[in-house]
Amino acid sequence: MPTNSNELININPIKAFKDNYIWAITTKGNNFLVLVDPGDATVCIDYIEQHNLQLDAILITHHHNDHIGGVDALRDYCNQKTWPLTVYGPAIEAKKASDIKLVENDTVVLKHFNLSFTVIDLPGHTLGHIAFICDDILFCGDTLFSGGCGRVFEGTAKQMYNSLNKLSKLPARTRVYCTHEYTLANLSFALAVEPDNLDLIAYYNQVRVMREQDEITLPSTIGKENLINPFLRCFQQTIMSSATEYGGQAVEAGLETFTVIRKWKDNF
Repeated sequence: MPTNSNELININPIKAFKDNYIWAITTKGNNFLVLVDPGDATVCIDYIEQHNLQLDAILITHHHNDHIGGVDALRDYCNQKTWPLTVYGPAIEAKKASDIKLVENDTVVLKHFNLSFTVIDLPGHTLGHIAFICDDILFCGDTLFSGGCGRVFEGTAKQMYNSLNKLSKLPARTRVYCTHEYTLANLSFALAVEPDNLDLIAYYNQVRVMREQDEITLPSTIGKENLINPFLRCFQQTIMSSATEYGGQAVEAGLETFTVIRKWKDNF
């Protein structure tokens, strides 16, 4: 039976478009590959052929084209190679793209990797957005970013707040594999909200140097995000005060504060 041990698992980014990361999961025991949110088939096929891999499965977090745009071409590629391919995605989105429709607490067993992922329901960015978690590995799409969160396109602020709150309660060591290199811009906003946060200041300085050297800033961790991400810190008095100043009226801790700073970020 698959376990949640991931000591032999490698997770590498495939860069796509301007700032997307398609996550490539491989294991030391074989040449199989799983892709997370493959918006661009061309860069994925290049990666497959460069590393002599066989695509086994695709995990989809939500239906936006920069996350599923490569699925059809990857299906065709696998068909030409006569490789069986299974695509897993949210039950209420990306229905045409997915073979297996998932809801919260469903399990995705990747037998070639000895891994078992649990599905987390995360509405807000889109109504059917999901995440995949296995032990300390979290693929969370566009819900949680390092230093920020996704825009609320289809859901409500309350849904997004609840989804982020759910993620914030995961173990601190959980590695956050989101799908965009937004970290530096997010931290610039976070500093506007919480300018005296010493953890945030230190992280901003670290990330600034990393980006100057074109280094990837991911994965983050839940522990780090709980220290520096304003959208996970809506009970902090400093953030409530900043939200009050921006919105022009007092806000309560939690959802009200989140709603104001999410609007602020939209216009930042």
